[in-house]
Amino acid sequence: MSLNYIKNFYEGCVKPPTVIGQFHTLFFSIQMFFLGVLGFAVYGNEALHFSCDTDKREINLFCYNQFRPITPQVSFSTLQLVIVLVPGAIFHLYAACKSINQECILQKPICTVIYILSVLLRISLEAIAFWLQIYLFGFQVKSLYLCDARFLGENMIVRCMVPEYFEKTIFLIALYTFTAITMVLCVAEIFEIIFRRLYFPFGQ
Repeated sequence: MSLNYIKNFYEGCVKPPTVIGQFHTLFFSIQMFFLGVLGFAVYGNEALHFSCDTDKREINLFCYNQFRPITPQVSFSTLQLVIVLVPGAIFHLYAACKSINQECILQKPICTVIYILSVLLRISLEAIAFWLQIYLFGFQVKSLYLCDARFLGENMIVRCMVPEYFEKTIFLIALYTFTAITMVLCVAEIFEIIFRRLYFPFGQ
């Protein structure tokens, strides 16, 4: 599933009923642009430039797979975007079946509750993804990686050089920042919904 397909699906559904929710949609598009353009520029040729002391290709490949079992941009972040879209997709499916428009989300209590639950579920998924990002990738990419090649019968520790390690560190910090901002926007959207429900009559 491409990032463009995700973007078209996300923008083709019922618009969020809040200002913060609409800004979140715009922020989501910026995040996909960041992943699609800058992410591939940083991680696109990483395997080709990952070099170790030994000239054996099988050891280099083994060490790279040990160093990078999953890439932050291509695999993890794209999967994160797809999973985070699930609560919204379920709500939009419900809205389409019930012919619910943007105004009805705030006017009908049941629609408001379901929408808030979808946002809460989105926050939970983002929090899990944020924890997994830190657990899998840490906060810094080091320039030198020590690979344990004893599994291949080589009784040695192989020194490997990580290409563009500083750019990758900046990219990781940017990923964490995007995830944190997304969670803040989701929380702010819930508060906006509660505020509008409390201070604006249903008939308006």
